[in-house]
Amino acid sequence: MSSEPWHYEAVADEEIVYRVAPAVTNEELNELFAASWPAHAAGDFRPELGHSLAFVCAYDGERLVGFVKLAWDGGIHAFLLDPTVHPDVRRRGIGTQLVKRAVEVARERGMHWVHVDFEPQLRGFYRACGFRKTDAGLIRLIG
Repeated sequence: MSSEPWHYEAVADEEIVYRVAPAVTNEELNELFAASWPAHAAGDFRPELGHSLAFVCAYDGERLVGFVKLAWDGGIHAFLLDPTVHPDVRRRGIGTQLVKRAVEVARERGMHWVHVDFEPQLRGFYRACGFRKTDAGLIRLIG
């Protein structure tokens, strides 16, 4: 077993259903994000979803337990954003499946590249999902 905090023994989870661009509500997304991100402020996700290349949701029964979004440049570059898994169901391979399914959707929609930014402690997770190391730049505009 790896000492990296992202490492887990994935359990086959046949109860989780993945859907591309389902009719997800603001209430469902705000509930998921509030549980997953302590600083989340409730908002309207519709503009973001409407401009996205795609998004993938994970459901345990009717309960939304995972989400990831693909932004894009209108050409051949997609950007993986907001991968989120509810704390109650983490370490079951849901995040990995969300990312892999989003990448497959990007491929199906003609993208040549999928980019992702992440914090150093998530490097192993994203490498396991197939991403390779690149140099990138970032400017923080607020706070």
